[in-house]
Amino acid sequence: MSTAISEHQAPVAESQPAPPPLHATANKAARDRRRRLLRNIRQGLFACLILVALLAAVLALRPTPVPVDVASVKVGPLTLAIEEDGVTRVKDRFVVSAPVTGSLARVALEPGDEVKEGDALVEIAPTRSPLLDERTRAEAEARLGAALSTLGQAHAQVARAQVGSEQAEQELARIKQLHQTGSLAAQAFEQAEFAARMRVEERASAEFARKIADEEVRIARVALGKDGAAARADRHVDVIAPVSGRILRVHQKSAGVVQASTPLVEIGDPQALEVVVDLLTTDAVHVGPGTPVVIRGWGGDRAIAARVRRVEPSAFTRPSALGVDEQRVNVVVAFTEPRELFSALGDGYRVEARLVLWQADRVLKVPQGAVFRRGDGWAVFLVRNGRAELVPVTVGHRSETEAEISSGLSEGARVVVHPGDRVKQGERVQARAVNDAR
Repeated sequence: MSTAISEHQAPVAESQPAPPPLHATANKAARDRRRRLLRNIRQGLFACLILVALLAAVLALRPTPVPVDVASVKVGPLTLAIEEDGVTRVKDRFVVSAPVTGSLARVALEPGDEVKEGDALVEIAPTRSPLLDERTRAEAEARLGAALSTLGQAHAQVARAQVGSEQAEQELARIKQLHQTGSLAAQAFEQAEFAARMRVEERASAEFARKIADEEVRIARVALGKDGAAARADRHVDVIAPVSGRILRVHQKSAGVVQASTPLVEIGDPQALEVVVDLLTTDAVHVGPGTPVVIRGWGGDRAIAARVRRVEPSAFTRPSALGVDEQRVNVVVAFTEPRELFSALGDGYRVEARLVLWQADRVLKVPQGAVFRRGDGWAVFLVRNGRAELVPVTVGHRSETEAEISSGLSEGARVVVHPGDRVKQGERVQARAVNDAR
């Protein structure tokens, strides 16, 4: 009993954990702060990555400026010209041809030799008889034999006619004596006189027949090459120089048989040069006598001034480098400077001709590639505040590289050169290069 009562009177107290030391509590708080800091850092980095991705997406979807070439509108000289290749030629050239068919002697003249009017240039002699084959020779010999026989017959007829004429003369003399004595009638005398005249005519006819037979024999002998009157060395034709000048070209140098009208030599004055330029007919309509021309590319160190002398009235067809037929016309250009400045030029030399159709010292101009068609007029893209602005303009004269602006632009403005399909009104552009119009 006493034990139980003591248990109720003095219960045993429960055990309590010991409080942690102060330094352990401080370490735990530090760890908690570090965890919160790391979590905040991770969240901040994640947010930054999302912002960067969003910014990159926005920048990627944003349209970029179109790169373009720009040029400034300038005030300066402008020249409208046509450039084509040309060929020099002697103004007055004479082609000397063979006047007859014959055997040409070797031409001793050389290109550049000086000749005077009336000088003998070449000699043309008669041609020799051609060689005969056996059959042709046999036929010619047979014709010669027949001609000799005919000639012999003609001689016999002449002798016969001569005898008959002599007999008729004697008979006429006897009848005349009888008629004078009155022993014979007048009719008999007249008949004898008529017979004598007939014999004389027969004798003359026989003489002509003998001459014809003699010529036929000579013709037959010539055909066989047996003509005794062969061509002599001095039997030739001299080809005479029609004018004084120099030999430009020798067409036939070697000896040989030539036909009539065969070109032999060309004569002219190489100091009197002109230039022939063939232009498209669409360009030639803008060219006339007096148009200024600048000759370049001839090998010298300076350009040569010239002027158009004549535009030929008739055009011709010539295929281009691409095989397309073109209608072209020759324009004759005359030099206006002394010949001593380009004395090295000769006949048939290639040159480059620049025909000036129009020029001015001060015009407002832009590169040719900056203007383009817009409806019935012209327009350009003006660069202003980094954007393209479509501006209508009025175009005046146009050269190969530049165009005159009559209205719509001012000096110093910047325009887009060769705008593509991406350049539109209000489009952002970025200047890629600057090509100033000169």
